[in-house]
Amino acid sequence: MNQFPATSSSVVKEKALELGFHKVGIAAVDETDARNAQRLQAWLELGYHADMEWMASEKRQDIRLIMPEARSLICVALNYYTPHQRPEGEEYAKMSRYGWGRDYHKVMDKKLKALTTWLQEQGVGIQALSYADTGPVQDKVWAQQAGIGWIAKNGNVITREYGSWVFLGEVLTNLELESDRPHTQHCGTCTRCLDACPTSAITQEFVIDANRCIAYHTIENRAEKLPLTITPHLQGWVAGCDICQDVCPWNQRFAKETDVAEFQPYSGNLAPKLIELAKISNEEWDRQFPASAFRRIKPEMLRRNARANLDNKLDT
Repeated sequence: MNQFPATSSSVVKEKALELGFHKVGIAAVDETDARNAQRLQAWLELGYHADMEWMASEKRQDIRLIMPEARSLICVALNYYTPHQRPEGEEYAKMSRYGWGRDYHKVMDKKLKALTTWLQEQGVGIQALSYADTGPVQDKVWAQQAGIGWIAKNGNVITREYGSWVFLGEVLTNLELESDRPHTQHCGTCTRCLDACPTSAITQEFVIDANRCIAYHTIENRAEKLPLTITPHLQGWVAGCDICQDVCPWNQRFAKETDVAEFQPYSGNLAPKLIELAKISNEEWDRQFPASAFRRIKPEMLRRNARANLDNKLDT
């Protein structure tokens, strides 16, 4: 078993914070709760993952299938909130905050790779593998296990310091590090997210049906047309949806502006007009979304989403 010489989890945490992460916690892999795997399987059996078949990977249910020697998971969080507000007016399209600035995968990956490289330099045989929403890891489950925050009723991880405006990442390692206590739940009796969701995608507390989720349909659904059960409720959203986060009291009270300059919004992401996005060319799309997480929403999908919103206005 590899151990840091005189190492404690505090050394790892200090390095992670030095690299710019805002929160870091550690979970022991051998403490994985089998109930989480059972919950995931039950959710999959309900078909709530829609066509996101990658969520059914066996590795998501047992992280040791990724790294059999794994002993610890270092979980990190990066605040991405900026105080900009979307303009009022039905002519504007709405885009989720997570994609306003530079692609978070690129920002997170750079920091995570620096952390994994540093870890591997601490001794022969040390393994370290990182993910930033790119691998078969139940990142929210592990973030709660590592004390980063708790899984809220809307399925997002809420931190005391930043609300749910955080990106999550992990480093899986064969080092046996002292683990943190799992975070406790602090949603209480609040149901604002459930009440605010226009499509009732939060079918019950802590259970999300992607088939009803605006974010899923605007980002992941590759169909030529969006379902009629979704289009009347879009409310201007063309790239993700922040409704359940915007109404969250934790976000309203504790959101803090990020110190990561790359997350400041690109021009065009705060106040795009629906009519312009409905006819955006492939070339214009390429120019407007450089190094952006919104590039996952291909130009034909963006046009589709904008047109669905415009059609709603014609029908009213």
